[in-house]
Amino acid sequence: MKRKDYINWDAYFMGIALLSAERSKDPSTSVGACIVSMDNKILSVGYNGMPIGCSDDEFPWNREGNPLDTKYFYVCHAELNAILNYSGTDMKGAKIYTTLFPCNECTKAIIQKGIKEIIYMSDKYAETDSIKASKRMLDAAGISYRQYVPVGKDITLSL
Repeated sequence: MKRKDYINWDAYFMGIALLSAERSKDPSTSVGACIVSMDNKILSVGYNGMPIGCSDDEFPWNREGNPLDTKYFYVCHAELNAILNYSGTDMKGAKIYTTLFPCNECTKAIIQKGIKEIIYMSDKYAETDSIKASKRMLDAAGISYRQYVPVGKDITLSL
């Protein structure tokens, strides 16, 4: 008889997104993303971090101060990183699992790539203009989004 306590697809792919977030060097917000094909194959993963060639030690991680001395002009978001890391040719109909609801800039890229569903863990910035704009674009483009529902199972990695 087969095992019955295995995790569902949503838990599996959100777990990959959460594990990817652990690669982020951001001291305040670690975000991970996992893009999945219509037949549940992982296409790409990403996390928020500096672009290739921009040192994590030389560019700022500050959240406040002179805008050029904060992370906001430099950090590549997890969703965009996952899109840019993809080496294939087509994401049409794919889903993206992300630990934080995507900003308006990442949403534009998600729409352009043909991703059809967003599954997110947190929407802590729901009241910001960026997220309001994201949801407006997603609704207009017919892209669904839903919050991840935990399955009530803890998985621990010992490294």
